[in-house]
Amino acid sequence: VFITTRQRVMDAWTRNIFSVPSGNGSGFIWDDYGHIITNFHVIKGASEATIRLADGRDYKASLVGTSPAHDIAVLRIGIGFQRPVPVPLGSSHDLKVGQKVFAIGNPFGLDWTLTTGIVSALDRSLPGGDGRTIDNLIQTDAAINPGNSGGPLLDSAGRLIGINTAIYSPSGASAGIGFAIPVNTVRDVVPQLIAYGRTLRPIIGVELASDR
Repeated sequence: VFITTRQRVMDAWTRNIFSVPSGNGSGFIWDDYGHIITNFHVIKGASEATIRLADGRDYKASLVGTSPAHDIAVLRIGIGFQRPVPVPLGSSHDLKVGQKVFAIGNPFGLDWTLTTGIVSALDRSLPGGDGRTIDNLIQTDAAINPGNSGGPLLDSAGRLIGINTAIYSPSGASAGIGFAIPVNTVRDVVPQLIAYGRTLRPIIGVELASDR
């Protein structure tokens, strides 16, 4: 899907609130209930998001949950009838370097763009949005550019193996080094976001009470 976001800003002179475009990105249908998966950084700071399906239908989306630590967000649209088919899920635990992959997204606003490449490396790590490190990323040389974020990375059978999330590029455009969140991470995180709006992290801690 093609995701466009808007942000509310205040005019410094009149104090009026305006809604202005803030960016765009990509995503995909997760299930039959209208859940959309994308990157957290695609919708970060936005006040509203519009989802455009491949058949041209537009829907206002509601925010279900986010995990900045994994750079994953879940939106939802009320699709009713003529529901689009969810992306079939693959697996990322058995990926091999050299395996062919396909990236779908909307780079620079050019909707429904397909690029292809291979798995260049596995188990890469990048800094996350909240200071944590995102681990186990898939590296690919499939062309990924601004606007591709949140779109699906597919294997040759059309199954989801990752979410395109970042590029390494001194120029800001594709340099043949892109990264995707593996689908096995998505499988773990998304059900928690749908159920609770956030991820549940176990915490072990100690509280000290002063002597009296």
